Amino acid sequence: MQLISETRTPIPAEPGGAPERYDYEYNREGTCNLFGFFQPLQGWRHLKATAHRTSEDFALCMQYLVDVLFPNATDIQVVLDNLNTHTPAALYQTFPPEEARRILDRVQFHYTPKHGSWLNMVELEFSVLSRQCLNRRIPSIDVLKQEVSAWEEARNTQQATVNWQFSAADARSRLARLYPIPSLS
Repeated sequence: MQLISETRTPIPAEPGGAPERYDYEYNREGTCNLFGFFQPLQGWRHLKATAHRTSEDFALCMQYLVDVLFPNATDIQVVLDNLNTHTPAALYQTFPPEEARRILDRVQFHYTPKHGSWLNMVELEFSVLSRQCLNRRIPSIDVLKQEVSAWEEARNTQQATVNWQFSAADARSRLARLYPIPSLS
């Protein structure tokens, strides 16, 4: 995600008049990353902003998922895209083998097909986040964390969820190459 600040103070909106106006000129303040955790049946989500999107950041998020978000869970299903950092190897690169194994014993990774990020429900949440919260210039990771936290709290209070209508039959039809027809013999 791009971090962008204003070079000039925006002109405020007027009641019954023009909306707030921004200058076309801006300062690039760098980039950052958002990791998303989503429990669609509970209408719960959590977003974690990081300065980078490295294997180490991913591994630390998996540790956070296991130790902080779901410390009592024995089996956590994680749906991921095919980003090169989203691998069990990332945990072994970051942690001692015993710690990596401890985390991996509690999570099970499921990867969406290539070009199938639309199958990942958290991607739908990122789309809502982009439209409702990130559709303006955000100058720093600290401001991003505040904005995302407020958005997350509101969405969790509403218990907003995804109205998933993609069935197993749809999957077999649209993704036939990934779902072979079972034989009875």
